[in-house]
Parts: sequence; structure tokens; C-alpha cells
Amino acid sequence: MAQPSNPREERAARAAALRKQQQRKERRQRNLIIGVTGGVVVVLVAAVATVLVTTREETAAEQAALEAPIDGVVELPDEDLGRNHVEGTVEYATTPPAGGDHNAVWLNCGVYPEPVTNENAVHSLEHGAVWITYDPELPTEQVDQLLAAAEPYDYTLVSPYEGMETPITLSAWGSQLALEDASDERIAPFLHQFVQGEQTPEPGAACTGGLS
Repeated sequence: MAQPSNPREERAARAAALRKQQQRKERRQRNLIIGVTGGVVVVLVAAVATVLVTTREETAAEQAALEAPIDGVVELPDEDLGRNHVEGTVEYATTPPAGGDHNAVWLNCGVYPEPVTNENAVHSLEHGAVWITYDPELPTEQVDQLLAAAEPYDYTLVSPYEGMETPITLSAWGSQLALEDASDERIAPFLHQFVQGEQTPEPGAACTGGLS
């Protein structure tokens, strides 16, 4: 004949069964979380890797574009590129000039709201500056674009210039690029290649401490 059950033992057994059930549930939840987390990590790693690869490819493409030959750049003949220090006005081969005899004092690099003296600016070109000249009638928004393009570089001059054949001209020592618009994509490569570029007769020479 069966013995009457002990209420205390029954409660303990039920509690033990509930604990096991809860433990199984917690294990299932933990495994689910681990699985989901692992999947998310894999997706994130793959996404980050894709972004890094894409960024590297874009950076490489941008660098290649900056270093590619620039269509339209005019090279001045050596006979037009005297380097004597002279006084007074010099008759230059191009307007604006891109090299030649010049004043003994260079023009400090920077932005000038009024036209500057050729002979001082040419001395700055000898030190590796790029001179960005624009028609005084160029719209303000285009002038702002030119200023933004020049801003990252220490060795640039920006000034209005009367009598140019095109609205904008970029001049380095011995090289020039004539442009119709400040949004021209060749501006960035020209600055990248010619600011303190290989054409510079006196690389590292100052573009401050001269005429302001």
C-alpha cells in the first residue's frame, strides 16, 4: 500500500523541476544571444572590411587623378625664364607671367583683393608658389571656390588680374593653365603637382617675410 506523500518533499521536487526548466530556458536564450551576436559581428566585420576596401580604392583613384598629366598646361621655353634680380618693370612673355627676371623681394603668399606687382609675384613662383589670378569681374562665388582650393596650401597667391584672355589662370614657374570656370576639375591636380613642385628653382625658399 502506497505511503502518503510528504508535502515538503513534493514542494522540493517541484522546485527542483522548475529550476531545471528555468536553466534549460536560460541556456536556450544564452545560445540564441550568442548566435545572434556572432552573426551581427560577422556582418559588421564584413561591412567594415567592405568600407575599408572601398575607401582605399577611392583614395587610390583620387591620388591617381591628382597625379595624372593635366590637359591644357602650357610650358614656357627656357629662354623666357631668366632668373636675374632686376629693378623696375619687366616685359614678360605671358599675361600673367609664369617666370623670368624679377624683383629681389618676393611677394608674401596669401590672398590679395587688389592686383599685385608682377615682378614680386614672379619671385614667389621661383620659390615654388602657384599664382591663381582671376578677372576682376569674376563672380564672387567663383572667387570663393578659388580661395577654397588654395586654402590648404601655404605656397599660393590669389589675386585679381587685368587683361587676361581667360577668366582664370594658374601659374607656376614655367607652367600655366588657363581656365574658364572655377569649378574646373584641373585646379586640384595643378595645385597638387605644382605647389613646391619639381619645377621649383628654389624649393624650400620662403614665401613669407617679403613684400606684403
